[in-house]
Formats: sequence, C-alpha cells, structure tokens
Amino acid sequence: MKRFVLILVALFAVPAFANEPEGHAEPSGPVDKKKETADFILHHVADDTVFEMEIPFPPYHLPAIHIADAFSFLKFERTPGACDGHAPAGFESFPSLGLFLNGCWDLRPTKAILMMWVACAVLFSLLFLGRKRDQNGVPRGVLAHLIEVLALFVRDEIAVPNLGKEEGKRYTPYLTSLFFFILAIDWLGLIPGMFAATGVVTVTAALAIITFILIQVAGIRSAGLGGYLKHLTGGVPAFLWPIMIPVEVIGLFTKPFALLVRLFANMLGGHMVVFFLLSLIFVWTIGAAAVALPLTVAIFCLEIFVGILQAYLFTLLTSLFIGQGVAMGHHAHGDDHAH
Repeated sequence: MKRFVLILVALFAVPAFANEPEGHAEPSGPVDKKKETADFILHHVADDTVFEMEIPFPPYHLPAIHIADAFSFLKFERTPGACDGHAPAGFESFPSLGLFLNGCWDLRPTKAILMMWVACAVLFSLLFLGRKRDQNGVPRGVLAHLIEVLALFVRDEIAVPNLGKEEGKRYTPYLTSLFFFILAIDWLGLIPGMFAATGVVTVTAALAIITFILIQVAGIRSAGLGGYLKHLTGGVPAFLWPIMIPVEVIGLFTKPFALLVRLFANMLGGHMVVFFLLSLIFVWTIGAAAVALPLTVAIFCLEIFVGILQAYLFTLLTSLFIGQGVAMGHHAHGDDHAH
C-alpha cells in the first residue's frame, strides 16, 4: 500500500509541476506562483488540440501530441482562405461555429474527442475479450461475468423499474451503452497523463442532446404526435394554453440541462480539487505536503467512486425521463377510456 501511494503521488505531482524543457525562455521579473499555478490548472482541465501526456520517469518522457497536426487531413476549406481569418462578427463567443458557417470545415478532434475514441477502443476490446460462453451460453471467466453483472444491473435495476418490462427491454441497449461509455471516460480520466472528457461541457451536452431526442421520440412513439402535442397543454382549459405551453416546453429542456450540468460539474470539480491540493506544496511551502498528499490520495480514491456514481445517476435519470415520455401514452389511453 505504501508503494502504491508513493507511485500515485509521483504520477500526479511530477508531470503536473515539472520544469519547462531546456531552451524555454524564463519570464522576466518575479514569478507569481499563485497565478502560474491557476493558469496551469485551468489549462490542463480545458479542452485543447495538444495532448500533453508525459511519463514522469526519465528518460521515458513522451512528447506532446499535436492533434491538430496529426489530423490535418480533416480540415477542409469550402472557399480558399476561409480558415485563415477570424470568426465573423456576431460569433466571437463561438468562433468554431462562425468559421464553419464561413466555409471552414474543421473536423479535427480535440483531447476530449480523442479520449472518447480511446474509451470506445477500450470498451470494444473488453467486450471482445469477455464474449466467452460455454456450450449452454453461460459466460466463462471473470471478465465475462463482470460484464454480465453490470448489464443485468442496468436492465433489472434501472430500465425495467422505470420503464416497465416491455419498454425497459426496448431501451436497455441504449442505457447499457450510456452507462459503460460514461464509466469508461470517467475512469480513463483518472489515469495520470490522460484527460477527463466528461469534464468538458460540450461532451456532456452532446450526451444530453442525444437523451433529449430519445425522450421526445419515446413520447411521440407512445402517445402519438397528437397525444404528445396535447400533453404540452397540461390538460388545462384553452385560455390557459399561452401560459402552460411555454412552461411545458421549458420543462422539456430543463431535464437534459440537469444531466449536462450534473456530470460536467462533478467530474470537472473533482479533478480541479486534486490539482489545487497538490498546488499547495508549490504555492506555500514543502511542509504542506504532509497535508496535501494524503488529501490528494483520498480525493483520488473518492473520484473512483464518483466516476461510477455519475455513470449510474446519468443512466438512472435518463431512464426516468424516458419513462415520463412513455407514460404519455398511458395517460392518453386513460383519458380515452374515461371518456
């Protein structure tokens, strides 16, 4: 256990606050350690086109991966010089969207997208290795049993209780994929040198948008288009529709927004806490290591639990929201029966 803790601390501390490479010009004047540390932390938790993965044991240092250069073939210009200028007026806050509309189709991946690819590769590899079955179709091996246990947990404890037996089995493939995908990204982000893609708001937003679309599809499929639109009125008299319809429409978007913020904030906050605790050693004094390092190890162990907890909560809330969409059809049938 002592060796494990020492290795863990070394993996976090050494690459995080290593010296700059030779030839780097030192800034003139006094160095503000607090500002330097804050800039470093914000840089390492933000998405970028440079993947800085380092091994803290010389001489095995890995060079930074310049993703933009490695995938330059995925950058297209619909019109010559479209990618050379700045974003058009009105798109200062969304420069990528502005350049896209201007004819610069930049499809190069970032660190977050690269980590999602890695997560997919890891999941495909584990599922391929865990496919072993005996002649009766029973899983063989620890990995196969673990995968089956998690898949059955999602089906029997999340999907079926919130969606019913029939609809639960229908949406289990999506919920299982969602659970494994988020869990893989969360845990890969804990490996020193890797990047937590779920700490990027665009990643969680994409997952929330997919869930939002599926919720609406489930509602329309269950109640029909007419029943779905009727549900937006809240069952109130027609003169209250101008008030109720906007409230119901806003409610449609608050559900995926809650998923987006919950996953993003928890994963980003946890990683920033780890960095801030380690930075106490460099901002204050080396004596702070007596407090900072044990707290860092404790937070890291907590993050392992938080990773699976967030995957569970995202999947659970998704099943609840889809269940509400499916329930529209039951309400519609109940109304017809009453009439």
